Amino acid sequence: MHWTTDRSTPSVGRVAVTTRTRSPIRSNVGLKAVMAVTGIMLVLFLIAHMLGNLKVFAGDASFNGYAHWLREIGTPVLPDVWFLWIMRVGLLVAVLGHIWAATVLALRARAARPVRYAHRKKVQGSYAARTMRWGGVIILLFVIYHILDLTTGTLNPVGDPSRPYANVVADFAPERWYVTLFYTLAIVALGFHLRHGVFSAVRSLGQQTPRGEQRARAVALVFAVVLCVGYLVVPFAVLTGLVS
Repeated sequence: MHWTTDRSTPSVGRVAVTTRTRSPIRSNVGLKAVMAVTGIMLVLFLIAHMLGNLKVFAGDASFNGYAHWLREIGTPVLPDVWFLWIMRVGLLVAVLGHIWAATVLALRARAARPVRYAHRKKVQGSYAARTMRWGGVIILLFVIYHILDLTTGTLNPVGDPSRPYANVVADFAPERWYVTLFYTLAIVALGFHLRHGVFSAVRSLGQQTPRGEQRARAVALVFAVVLCVGYLVVPFAVLTGLVS
């Protein structure tokens, strides 16, 4: 921070002007870039995680083998499980960065419109856009529960890291229908979140004509539906006895 004297205006006396340099990453453009990069990281993880979950349909041995392989990625360069922890830390940073950028942008948008006009027309937004906040809270709570359930095994009936297939089957057993219900609610919230996020991303790439927006909405909807179905098929397969 430094003080300068304004000599360019015919004002009386000396005028003190405060100048502050804001970090580019804290600008609106920088925050949107943070949201985009972290969003891409999280979407790629969601796709990979969904494909891994679907291996449960290949049977006990195949799913357990896949889970054990994840723990051995990078060996012998990295010790066992190090890759998973590196990935977890990276995902945590991405989640926190995504939440931080979204929160700051939302607060700035609200501060820019401090006065509500009584006769101003209501802006028509999509249902996904209007529910991004509570959807994000549900997703965050689910992630915490999911880690305690299937990662650490603390809340899982089996909780044996050497038997991941048994953990999944026990988790979504019919008598634990409330877990499947919470899982479904979280995945649906994730679907709305993804639908809005993917639409915004595609639209930002230049699809801002009426036809382009229709395409962006279609791409976002298809992607969100496919991902939701890919995640929900596993708990409902266990719930109905297709996987046991």
